[in-house]
Amino acid sequence: MNIGILGAGQLGRMLALAGYPLGCSFRFFDPTPPSAVSAVAPHMCEHYSNTEALDSFIKGLDAVTYEFENVPVEAAEYVASRVALQPGIEALRVAQDRFAERECFRKLGIPVVDSIELPAVQANESHKGIVSKFGVPCVLKARRLGYDGKGQAVVRSEDKILEALSTLKGQDVIVERLVEFTRELSIIAVRGRSGDPKFYPLIENVHHQGILRTSRCPANRVGESLQQEAEDFATRVLAHFSYVGVLTIELFEVNGKLVANEMAPRVHNSGHFSIEGSETSQFENHIRAVMGMPLGSTRPKGSSLMVNLIGVRPDAKKLLAMPQVHFHWYGKAPREGRKVGHVTAVFKGSEERDSKAQEVLACARGT
Repeated sequence: MNIGILGAGQLGRMLALAGYPLGCSFRFFDPTPPSAVSAVAPHMCEHYSNTEALDSFIKGLDAVTYEFENVPVEAAEYVASRVALQPGIEALRVAQDRFAERECFRKLGIPVVDSIELPAVQANESHKGIVSKFGVPCVLKARRLGYDGKGQAVVRSEDKILEALSTLKGQDVIVERLVEFTRELSIIAVRGRSGDPKFYPLIENVHHQGILRTSRCPANRVGESLQQEAEDFATRVLAHFSYVGVLTIELFEVNGKLVANEMAPRVHNSGHFSIEGSETSQFENHIRAVMGMPLGSTRPKGSSLMVNLIGVRPDAKKLLAMPQVHFHWYGKAPREGRKVGHVTAVFKGSEERDSKAQEVLACARGT
């Protein structure tokens, strides 16, 4: 089966690596060179508005998917009119707009953080008054194109509102309550063409400056009710979009209950552990879903730790000297704030994982 992927980052690279053993071939479309996929598959480096290039890209493909949610909807619609595209257009459209995403969650009865909309925000007294009335502390978020902490500003006092607004000048913004959460979690689900979903265990995530640093799966202190609550949220979203593929919902745990933060209609950074830590990785299951094949088991093989490598390349020899550790390098030049690889470690149980986590973290960070 010939599969095209819109986007050419590390998620696409891992999708291809998972799909080759299934007999798939891949090609990528994205305007940004050089790419993380160049070593594993052909990369057509053209702008998304170039319909002639898109026609050439999709020729001979059996299906197309995408590896990040900021693919222009117009390009995705053009592709979908000519070849099967999964997940579908509407999930992509909603995930690109934070306000539409919140409204979708509300419509489906999924709890979300209180928020309001500020169209075409400007740093003036009028908008300052709206934010003041909403209340601080709060978070300003660009409605579109925000990721890894970009397009966001935290406001902790009224005298900082204009400063925060100025960083998002000219953009549509949502103003959101600053949530006092216990921890951040994510649920990764996959749904095939048959409509029956599968779920990975809840994952506990730690972010720094908006970028995911570590994930642990299964998360500690998760009872059956919390896992079921997360699966229920994901099931509603999957059914709403007649979804095919992997879907991730990022969540806050607040007073023992879950509040939805964002959704990602794609494979997700917090699911990297699944390559070694699950019976079937999120990447293989996404390809299986897109191909119309039966989904694989999402059962964990143990207790996993994932550490993102941000901006630096650590000593791989030291990491690989640890018997549980697996090293993944994306072939990208290191620079500040850039995800250039990740490390996973799989242990027999959570106690062993948590006792050895600091050793793995220190080595991954080169300290």
